[in-house]
Amino acid sequence: MIISFTQVDGTVEELSTDDLSAREAAAIEAAMGGAQWQRIEALLQLQDPTALRAVAWAFRKREVPDLKFDDFDIPNWRRRLKARITRPEIEDALNNLMLQAISSKSEDTQIDLLTPHLRKLAQDPADVDAALDGLGKGHLVKRRQDSTD
Repeated sequence: MIISFTQVDGTVEELSTDDLSAREAAAIEAAMGGAQWQRIEALLQLQDPTALRAVAWAFRKREVPDLKFDDFDIPNWRRRLKARITRPEIEDALNNLMLQAISSKSEDTQIDLLTPHLRKLAQDPADVDAALDGLGKGHLVKRRQDSTD
């Protein structure tokens, strides 16, 4: 997951949760009251301010080792912090959906319901179409484009 952190001067810093060490992830879990990483990822997708701040804090601790979580704040966080998912995360979500939907024969319907959410969260919305093509579901992209024409 990528956290886009817009600095006061307008520059955007991208913080990838893939770049966190195990200790940093554990520090984030502790700062979030013992939440498990899977829950933190879900909160990031929901743009939760505490989860977003915790990830930014973990990266800032690299430069300021004694920085306390309670002392770290980001004014105007709604405009300055955004969580976005990467193509591998999109592919994982679609693969998981396919596995769940195959037994009900409703994978196309379920994918149609999920893709707007994935596009909104995606770092690059084109990755959603590419992931659908990779799953052999590129026809859903074409069908969506035809319905908007």
